[in-house]
Amino acid sequence: MVPEETVRTVLGVAGNITAITLFLSTIPTFYRIWKKGSVEQYSPVPYLATFFNCGLWVLYGMPFVHPDSLLVVTTSGVGLVIEIGYLLIFLMCSDTRKRFQVAMMVLLEVLVIGGFVLFVLTVVHTTHKRSTIVGSISAAANILMYASPLSVMKLVITTKSIEYMPFLLSLFCLCNGLCWFVYALFPFDPFIAVPNGMGALFGILQLILYATFYKSTKRMLAARKEEPELGLAVIPMHDAKA
Repeated sequence: MVPEETVRTVLGVAGNITAITLFLSTIPTFYRIWKKGSVEQYSPVPYLATFFNCGLWVLYGMPFVHPDSLLVVTTSGVGLVIEIGYLLIFLMCSDTRKRFQVAMMVLLEVLVIGGFVLFVLTVVHTTHKRSTIVGSISAAANILMYASPLSVMKLVITTKSIEYMPFLLSLFCLCNGLCWFVYALFPFDPFIAVPNGMGALFGILQLILYATFYKSTKRMLAARKEEPELGLAVIPMHDAKA
């Protein structure tokens, strides 16, 4: 029989891979933002939530909080760096009002995480208590990260378009949630299992929406592409009458 620790390590490595892939899955979205020089209707909420979530999980995985959680630290640390990059691009390509709002949210999140680190180190003195406190808050932040696309899902339902809901983000949200949910069963860690189980569920809901509005989105994009071409075709007709 395979030792439980070996199973946990294998699942942790798989979770690392899916988590990092999840973080990288929005590269096409940010390439589009950078190329157009505008964030258009893309929401900063998923990236702000992921930045905050990764910061808390880095703290949770530290030896002085929850020993033997190196895989949690590495995954969240990489995610934190990637999200910083995304937020910098978002700030550069936003209008003044949105840039100010996002910058204030980033500052608030940094202050909250910093204050939380000081609280844990100075007030709580055992790893068991630290794990419980940090784990509870990190689990809540993880649920918020997975739920953050709900604002985009509302836009999808309203517009009947998936243009601003990246497919890869939804797909790897499901894969990542499933990997870490199973990882948390060996041994059972409710702080990892609960939010990631919910994350898998949110991923399924996003993919259902994607499948539902895929065809209508294709028709909308095709119609939008034809409009300028029709406009160009009308010009020579006017010139001919003149």
